[in-house]
Amino acid sequence: MSDSNTTDFKNPSTFILLGIPGLEAAHVWISIPFCAMYAIAILGNITILFIVKMEPSLHKPMYYFLCMLAGTDLVLSTSILPKTLTIFWFNSREIDFSACFTQMYFIHCFAVIESGIFVAMAFDRYVAICDPLRHSTILTNPVVAKIGLAVVLRGIMLILPYPFLGTRWPYCRTNIIPHSYCEHIAVVKLACADISLSSYYGLFVAFLVRGLDMIFIALSYTQILRAIFSLPTKDARLKTFGTCSSHLCVILAFYIPGLFSFLTHRFGHNVPLHYHILIANVYLLVPPMLNPIIYGVSTKTIRDRLLRLFTH
Repeated sequence: MSDSNTTDFKNPSTFILLGIPGLEAAHVWISIPFCAMYAIAILGNITILFIVKMEPSLHKPMYYFLCMLAGTDLVLSTSILPKTLTIFWFNSREIDFSACFTQMYFIHCFAVIESGIFVAMAFDRYVAICDPLRHSTILTNPVVAKIGLAVVLRGIMLILPYPFLGTRWPYCRTNIIPHSYCEHIAVVKLACADISLSSYYGLFVAFLVRGLDMIFIALSYTQILRAIFSLPTKDARLKTFGTCSSHLCVILAFYIPGLFSFLTHRFGHNVPLHYHILIANVYLLVPPMLNPIIYGVSTKTIRDRLLRLFTH
């Protein structure tokens, strides 16, 4: 490990990731659940993509959005975990300067894309439950493709200033990042310059983008719940409510830890660092693991197709 934390330098060739500071002795044990979550995420999301591709009856808007979510989860979890595991297992803490900003871009870009997909899926469920007769005419394949393209372009364009600004600050104090991956604010805090622009832009993305996404999702599910409670039979209400509540749990598992991690970087100076870093990892690893289980296995059509695949 480099001793460059006490050396004057400008824009070092490498950064040093500490993993989870304060829990170095437990890194190997922490890697076990992390590795299990990653394996489930990879296997589950690839299975979702395979089943939807092979089953013509699943070529519908809901499952197209599910495939977008699965692809996003694969990239998101792969952007963070392989490097984290090399830190835990081999103490390989160095990461190239440009590779660090590339990882930063992919993590934040696909987190924004995932947020947009949750909004699109909430809108799809709103139309399917509240206006089912018009669902096929509102969410046609071209409309779904345009929504998916808009979600991806939004993520690409909004996060582009992160590495663009970050690579232009001079780094002359230290190259040690007290984190397990290159999180935006954790990296730019190392700059020996006024990083207000990066900080304010990060706040803008968090509150305008994710805040608006959460509002749209809340409005959609409020209307969905109103429609559920107006259903004529108790069984229909319970079935639909159970599906929506599981979806909401996955959405909350993505947004709440993410907002906690973001706000802690700026305001949570009294939060223990190891606790903060654990939450920051969990919010990027748990949703990719839960999404194929909640959205996939709990969906009867996918579950039946999966059972047929194994029995065959």
